[in-house]
Formats: sequence, structure tokens, C-alpha cells
Amino acid sequence: MTVLHRRAILAAVPLLAAPALLRAQAPVVNRTARILAGFPAGGTVDVACRLFAERLRGVWAPQVVVENRVGATGRLAIEELIRSEPDGTSLLVTPASMVTIYPHLYGNRLRYSPMTDMQAVTPVVIYPFAMAVGPAAPNVANLAQFIELAKSRNGISYASPAAGSVPHFTGVMLARAAGIELTHLPYRGAAPAITDAIAGQIPATINVIGDQVEHHRGGRLKMIAVSSAQRVPRFPEVATFAEQGYPDLTADEWFGAFLPARAPASLVQALNAALVAAAGNAELRQNLEAREFAAITSSSAEFAARIQRETTKWGPVVQESGFRPED
Repeated sequence: MTVLHRRAILAAVPLLAAPALLRAQAPVVNRTARILAGFPAGGTVDVACRLFAERLRGVWAPQVVVENRVGATGRLAIEELIRSEPDGTSLLVTPASMVTIYPHLYGNRLRYSPMTDMQAVTPVVIYPFAMAVGPAAPNVANLAQFIELAKSRNGISYASPAAGSVPHFTGVMLARAAGIELTHLPYRGAAPAITDAIAGQIPATINVIGDQVEHHRGGRLKMIAVSSAQRVPRFPEVATFAEQGYPDLTADEWFGAFLPARAPASLVQALNAALVAAAGNAELRQNLEAREFAAITSSSAEFAARIQRETTKWGPVVQESGFRPED
């Protein structure tokens, strides 16, 4: 059988056939590719990037490395992406916040436009959040007790992995709904926030559930609410925000993959196919599930539409919060 050029094959066959073709053909990119991550090594963004990088090696590029461009609450990695050549050697995996919330926070100060400077490829994972307390919030076992503690202290603080993130605004919405004063403490990623909570430096965190489960199991932190619509099966003792009287705090967030806006459609399609194939790998899915992630993919067009819907949704929440970032 005549061996066709890889991109010609991908253009000529249904997407469902792509995984087998991706395994059979040479890599799309003939040089080392990098996945840009805007948060520190060891955090959830970094972990997800490394799991997908492993599956993209030899499929997308001969080598795929993760480059942590930490700073400006995830924006530096995006700015690096849009400066990069649109040749497939640079891609980005970022949480939704940097794409759907930041335009409302920074306005003209934002040095990128998610809809014009970035090419949406596919979401790769979706996950819930958990609110957890440490030694600085003693004897708190549920959300009602946390709220009572906040009232007794005339306010209490909580940490999130980044200012302007979904966990940040989850706390804003909780404060408003419960009628309490919550002071937001932004960190550069989940790991340092959780470390300070365990050390008793801060009372509570709202973070990706996967970053907190081992500490919950070990008794160093106690998760008191999850943002999913139903309880997380492996932690049935932790009630949802909705069950505890706060249905508006039901939310999941995703990490999504992007290329520079000038990337050709054939390259976007090929990366989408490679990521769909990676997300279907049983070992990768098990590794994600161990961190309370779920693999999720879509077409590039569907992903772009999702981004537009969620950007519209967060506008009023950000505006009503009154929050304006300093950086």
C-alpha cells in the first residue's frame, strides 16, 4: 500500500481513525516540542502537562518537554505562546481562568486576546474543586461550621492558587451567599497554598481536589466541601457545596490545549487528533483519575464555542465582585 503523507491521511479520514494512524506514522513535528505550563512543577497543571507529554512523544514530536513559565498568575506562559512560531513546536495547556475570566479582570491591560491570539485545540481534563481547612481552623468539619467560625472572628482568610482564578471567585461567591467576610490570599500555584494551610499559616484553601486528597487522607487537611454536582465517589464523606445550601457554587474547571493563532488548520487538526488519542489511553486515564481528573476532548470548534459561553458567564460575577488585580 502506498504510504501517504501524514497530514493528507488526517485530512482524508474520519477523526475516529486518527489514533491508529498516529501510532503508525512519523511525528507531525520533526523537532523537540514544548508544552508551556504557567504554574510551578508539582502542581496540577504541571502534572497534567507531563502525563500528556509522555503520550505525545513520538506521535506529535520526537521529544515533548514541559516548560514551566511561572508568573503573572499564568499569563506569562500564554504570552510566551503567542510570541512563538506557529509550527507546532510550542503548545500551551492552561486552566480555563486565564482564558475565560482574565479578559474581564484585566480588560485592555491584558496583553493577549484568547479569541484572536490563541487557537483553541481541545480541552484535555476536567475536575472539581474542594474547600479544605487546616490547623488554623480547628474543630471545623463542614461548611456550616466554617461559616460560624468566620462570623465569630469577624472574618477569615482563604487561599487560592491564583488571583482571578475560579477558586478565587468561588470564595467570593461563598462570602456573598453566606454573608461573611472572606479575605482572599492569592498564591503562585496550589502547592505553596496547601503547605501554608498544613502549617497553620492560613485557615483554609480552595483548590483543585486532586492537590488536596492525600493531605485529607493523612489528616493534615480536612476537605469540607466539593464543587461537583455530586459527591466524589472516593470521598463520599465530603458533601457538595450544593448539599450544604450553596447550589450556585457548583462548578468544574478544565485545562485546555492551545496553539498560536497563526497555526494552520492542518496543524490544529493533527494536534487535536493526537490529544484525542492520548486521552483514550487507559493508563493515562487511570493516572488522571487517581488525581480526581477526568479526560475530556472535543473538536476545536466546539472548544472555541465553550470558551465563548464561559467567558460570557463569568462577566457579571467578576463585575459584581468588585475585584481588580494589582499586577
